[in-house]
Amino acid sequence: MSPLNLRIGVIAVALMSTMAAAQEPEAPKSTLDQGQINTDPLRGLVINRTITVLGWDFYQNFSQIWQALYPDAQDTMTVIERPTAQFGSEIWVSYLDQTVFHTFLSPARSRAQEESKKAVAIVHENISIINVQRKFVQDSDLGPEEM
Repeated sequence: MSPLNLRIGVIAVALMSTMAAAQEPEAPKSTLDQGQINTDPLRGLVINRTITVLGWDFYQNFSQIWQALYPDAQDTMTVIERPTAQFGSEIWVSYLDQTVFHTFLSPARSRAQEESKKAVAIVHENISIINVQRKFVQDSDLGPEEM
């Protein structure tokens, strides 16, 4: 291949890419910020705020069971742990700044799995109750997160 043919090929490729870039349609405008307070792009998360191995075991079992039973859930919750010397670990699950589950786990890690199974059922029921209350109770003085 001669140097002239090579230069012509490079120029042709550069022109084609420039023309293709110029003809690309405009990207749709972002719809993330529409001024609505209830739109949350990160919905359905189970946030881990545990500290110890026992808390991690509880969180991992809880989140796996939750995702298996409710894969389309849009509820964001937080699993929080406070280790104590006397009782083992204090664990609670929070949803919309409300505690929907609370327990103390002894240092025996074997109980974490059975407690997490119970917790999933209790949390789902309590979240359902909170969501129903938010739909039917409307107060002009309070926002939805303050109910």
